[in-house]
Amino acid sequence: MKTDVEIAQAAAMRPIADVAKELQIPEDELELYGKYKAKVSLGTWERVKERPNGKLILVTAINPTPAGEGKTTTTVGLGDALRHLNKKVVIALREPSLGPCFGIKGGAAGGGYAQVVPMEDINLHFTGDFHAITSAHNLLAAVIDNHIQHGNELGIDPRRVTWRRVVDLNDRALRSIICGLGGKINGNPRETGFDITVASEMMAILCLAKDLNDMKERISRIIIGYTFDNRAITVKELNVTGALTLLFKDAIKPNIVQTLENTPAFVHGGPFANIAHGCNSVMATKFALKLADVVVTEAGFGADLGAEKFIDIKCRFAGIKPDAVVIVATVRALKMHGGIPKTELTNENMEALERGLANLTKHIENMQKFGLPAVVAINAFPTDTKKELDFVEEKCKAMGAEVALSEVWAKGGKGGIALAEKVLAAAEKPSQFKLLYDEQAPIKEKISTIATEIYGADTVSYTAAAEKTIQELSALGLDKTPICMAKTQYSLSDDANKLGRPTGFNLTVREIRIAAGAGFLVAITGDIMTMPGLPKRPAAEKMDIDNDGKIVGLF
Repeated sequence: MKTDVEIAQAAAMRPIADVAKELQIPEDELELYGKYKAKVSLGTWERVKERPNGKLILVTAINPTPAGEGKTTTTVGLGDALRHLNKKVVIALREPSLGPCFGIKGGAAGGGYAQVVPMEDINLHFTGDFHAITSAHNLLAAVIDNHIQHGNELGIDPRRVTWRRVVDLNDRALRSIICGLGGKINGNPRETGFDITVASEMMAILCLAKDLNDMKERISRIIIGYTFDNRAITVKELNVTGALTLLFKDAIKPNIVQTLENTPAFVHGGPFANIAHGCNSVMATKFALKLADVVVTEAGFGADLGAEKFIDIKCRFAGIKPDAVVIVATVRALKMHGGIPKTELTNENMEALERGLANLTKHIENMQKFGLPAVVAINAFPTDTKKELDFVEEKCKAMGAEVALSEVWAKGGKGGIALAEKVLAAAEKPSQFKLLYDEQAPIKEKISTIATEIYGADTVSYTAAAEKTIQELSALGLDKTPICMAKTQYSLSDDANKLGRPTGFNLTVREIRIAAGAGFLVAITGDIMTMPGLPKRPAAEKMDIDNDGKIVGLF
């Protein structure tokens, strides 16, 4: 069997201008980045904005395991399958981060015969969007320290600068640092640290902004820290709103590429779902909805993270709603949630499957709380038995969720036709769409609602630091926003080791961060890190490139 990169390298790609023509995007509305990738002009929106929206399909998943689920692969394959059914389709995905690409997770362009291409470019530097985000974020960090160095006119308390620096790599050594060492000429020494670029508020703003003016307004509202007398300081006061915004003049434009089967795909923005809001850009999604009959998009990690934030943050701000939700699972992963080690997943084990199925049924329940019809996509493996597959289907149907076997990894779009047909049927059902909570509610009430309703927690506790921040933000009137939960992706709880459907647990909120420009508060729970580390054997060790430019080891 060919590797993902070998399959991608053998793809018969069409010139991206030809792919765009299928969506009635003329070449003069494209900014080409070579032959196979481009940005779509912002002027396209003015031309299409009055069109009716197509159907929006959200693809999410159970909590991920080392056994694999295939959410992005399913998203891509479903888009291709819908095209086989003569639907005008656009896929809307996030851009991959270099951190996990060179770490343990690998890229985020799908897999097998359900990929977006050019895969190597998408997984590496692509069109430079992450460079723009990193540069803008770190320019602001430099301006803050420069302001303090040259007299500190605003009275910024160096101990309360909340704006850290970012880099798009997994580098645990940068989580906590002291900057400004080396004497007076090098600045004022203070504690700070680095986050990964995808956790940057600049990334969230890029993905939530409606246009360049909205982006500028959001950037101006970013809170970078506090004064000695506890007043919040914004970017606007540092007089660099314009400079920061101009770094996004190209990054804000949606990127268009294609699948292996030449289905158009917008790949734009890339916030992680465990530490950020986990969805592609609002602009790319809204463009897609005006250009296609059906838009297939994905939200990161399990439905407890990505799907909840897609609905409670992205849909709230963008004024959109999904018509149906696809929940991706594998029999292997469900057995792992049932307590079976990875080495034994190929054996039929109905007891483990039944225990692990509780994770899937909780996610179905959660999507039903939002009033959305759900279809379960079982990503097929050769070791799945008929008895196991029938059992999963029986349990899901009893909850009102349709089930379809997906074979898109091995067969591309043809392997997802059964899934596509059930998704189209679900999207025609009447929905009772609703948000989970009122953003005007107190901070603790919103966190408790997410923790108890979506995760299944009994209680929520707060560290002294989190309690203090909640009091300060409430006093400053900065509490009337949605909540972005930063939590492990591996469990419904804040403990990565609690698989399946844990009950009777307490969720611990360690820290609260304000993202006033993005428009939400980040509640950091458990031991989640906003700067990941590399594993003992990072994926980077298996990668190489030859004299002809051929890449190996990238997946």
